[in-house]
This record gives sequence, C-alpha cells and structure tokens, in this order.
Amino acid sequence: METAVSNNNLKVEVNNRQILSIALPITLAILIPQLNLLINSIFLGRVSEEALGSAGITGVFYLIFAVAGNGLNNAMQTVFSKYAGADKPDAFKTILTQGIRISLQFAVVCIIFTWLIAPFIMQAASDPANYPREMGFLRIRIFGLPFLYLFQMGNAFLVASLNSRYLMIGFIAEALVNILFDYLLIFGKAGFPQMGFNGAAVASVMAEFAGFITVLIVLNSTGLKKKYGLLKTFIFDKVISKEVLKVSLPLVLQYLISVSTWLVFFLLIASKGDDSKAISNIMRNVFGLAGVFVWSFASTSNTMVGNLMGQKREDLVLPAITRITCWSFLFGAVICGCLNLFPELFFRLFGQDENFVQQGIPVIRVVTLGILFLSIANVWLNGVTGTGKTRMNLAIEIVAISLYMGYTWYFTKLHYVSLAMAWSNEFVYWTAIFLMAFLYLKSGRWKTKPAT
Repeated sequence: METAVSNNNLKVEVNNRQILSIALPITLAILIPQLNLLINSIFLGRVSEEALGSAGITGVFYLIFAVAGNGLNNAMQTVFSKYAGADKPDAFKTILTQGIRISLQFAVVCIIFTWLIAPFIMQAASDPANYPREMGFLRIRIFGLPFLYLFQMGNAFLVASLNSRYLMIGFIAEALVNILFDYLLIFGKAGFPQMGFNGAAVASVMAEFAGFITVLIVLNSTGLKKKYGLLKTFIFDKVISKEVLKVSLPLVLQYLISVSTWLVFFLLIASKGDDSKAISNIMRNVFGLAGVFVWSFASTSNTMVGNLMGQKREDLVLPAITRITCWSFLFGAVICGCLNLFPELFFRLFGQDENFVQQGIPVIRVVTLGILFLSIANVWLNGVTGTGKTRMNLAIEIVAISLYMGYTWYFTKLHYVSLAMAWSNEFVYWTAIFLMAFLYLKSGRWKTKPAT
C-alpha cells in the first residue's frame, strides 16, 4: 500500500483543486455504504414488501445512533482541523484517543437503551404484527455500533490530516462483506442458515467490524500511525476531552433531534399502509444515494473552515463556503437529474409491481428537489460547525425541526393529501437551515475576538 506523503504542511488553500482533493475521496467513501444500503433494500424487497417496509423503520431507528456518532465524528474533524491549521499535528494522537474513549462509552449507553428501553417505544409505535420482527432485528443490529464509531474516529483523522484518499479502502471492505453476507444469510446460500430479515442485521454488524479492522490496517500500512504516534496510550486527557465534548455534545444532540423526528415521520407514514412504508424506505435510499456528494462537500466545508480558523485566516471562510456550495449544488443536480430522467428504472430494482412504481414516481420528484435544497443548506450548516460554534448548530436545528414537525403533523395527520406532499416537509426544513446558517455566518459573530 502507498505510504503517507511525508509533506507535513496541513494548511488548506481556498481553491477548486483543494476542495475537490478533499471532497471526491469522501464522496467515493460515502457512496459505497449507500450502495450497500441500497443493495440491502433490493434483497429485502425480494423477500417481501413487508420486509422492505420494516427495513425503513428499523433503518431509521439505527440511523439515530449512527448519526449521533456522526455528530461526534464531525466534532472530531473540527478539532483535528483546527490543530492542523495551527500546525500542531502532535496533538492528533491525544485527540484520537480521547475521541475513542468518548465514542465507546456512548456506544455502550446506546446498546443498553436499545435492549431495555427501545422495546417499550417500538411496541407503542409499531404495527403489532411487525413489532417482534423489527425489535429482533434491532437487538442484533445495535452490536455493530461500537465498530461503526471506531471506524468513524479513524475516518475523521484521515480527512482532517488531508489523507481522505485512503477513506475508500475501509468502505470497500465494509461493502463487500455486507453484500456477501446479505446474500448468504438472507437467502440461506452456500450452507448458511436462511435468516431472512435478521440476516441483514448480522451481515451489517459483520461489515462494520470489517470496516474497523480495515482502518486499523490502513493507519499501520501507510505509516500514519507511526508518523503521528497514534494509539500508543489511552490515558485520560482532561483538556482535550473537554474541548472534544464542548464541540461534540451540541452536535450529537442536534443529530439525535434531527433523525428522531425522521423516525416520527416514518412512524406516521406507517399508518398509511405497506406501500407508503416501502416507498418511504426507498426514498431514504434516494437521500443516501443522491446525498453522497452533498454530505462529502458538507464535510469538506467543516474541514476547510476549521483549518482556516486554526490558521487565523477568517477572511477566507465565507469565500470558501460559497465556492464549496457551488460544487455541491452542481454534483447534486447531476444525480437528481438522472433519477428524474429514469425513475421507473430505479424503482424496478426493488422487485415491485407497476402500481408500486407509479405511486413512487411523484414522491421521487419531490424528494430530489428537496435534495437540491439540502445541497446548499448543509454546506452552510457545516460551515457553522467548522467555526466550532456548535451551540449555534443546535439552536438552528431546534428552530428548523419545530417548523418541520408542525408541517409534517399537519400533512400526515390533520390534512393528508398524498405521500409526495408529506415528503415536501424537506423543503421547509432545509430552507430554514440555510437561512439561519447563512445569516449567522454573514453576521461575523463567530469570529474570534482580537486580543486586547
């Protein structure tokens, strides 16, 4: 394997080459697990429409904990990037070990919650006929969380240290393991037990373990572990831990609120029938697939802003975010355009009949338009993250979610028009996110005050 570049300059420049050099490897890395989830749904769609619908609810439940870890991951990226911009790479080893300690503690809490408390929530909210299957799936699936968090910690380091080109290695390993064992365990091939719906859960846990092991191998074989003295000691560091927690806690809470409300949305949609549940699960895959570029450029915004803050070049923050936004919108528009040109082809991947396809087409039109809003808003929101002012991220999230939930409740419970209209709640959410993030960054209140 190629060894890490010996150049120790970790300061970013605001130009297209720098933006794409960070974003494109992240794009490929994110694309692989999204394809992984898509193939998972394709397999389950061939088991039954009920399994496809249940995958939507269980997937969003697990996503709550996964994106909470992503909040910690983004916070780690911000802290890493600040020290990189300040030319203090010696702090990397301490930042990484403190992040690992915090993430594992959080994973244990999430596992206990899923086993002891989640059954009461799911039993009250799920269809009684589907509850045993969905809860059985979650109790297996949740054991992949510690490996996912460790994988995310390694990836945060790779991005912030400008080694994002190595990201795809771990994701490829994860995807291959998941696809292989999805096939073997869902359908009972090559002598493996036929586990059906639960087979997807076991395959996902195995895949996340494979991703974690692969990122360890990457850090060793590239020389990055030796270069930065990583993983030598896990002694508690009060100063770095406090800094990571200060940045991460508002982000974790923000992500928990955001995806929890998405779970509420899925549970509300579940009352509209199996077709609506199944179509909404496919829309979750559309968000994952089309949002690949959006999330990669959002991550780039976080990294570059954090790095520029560390360099004390705050005058370049807004030009950097604006340039990244243009790239994000361009890539998002291409993907959404393809999905709108060939929606029938996309829906037929899931093995459903013509009626199902025709019901889904208006929904995919609305969802892809929402993704264009997302492509702009998320870059600006992650620009706020990069400044380290994550309490503002939380405040923005609370306001946007309040508007989102009011709109969602009205168009799913009080005045249900169609599934497409219900999914238009994404316009409300991302418009509110953009306006608040844009106005905050334009105000300059995030800038560090000069020493007196």
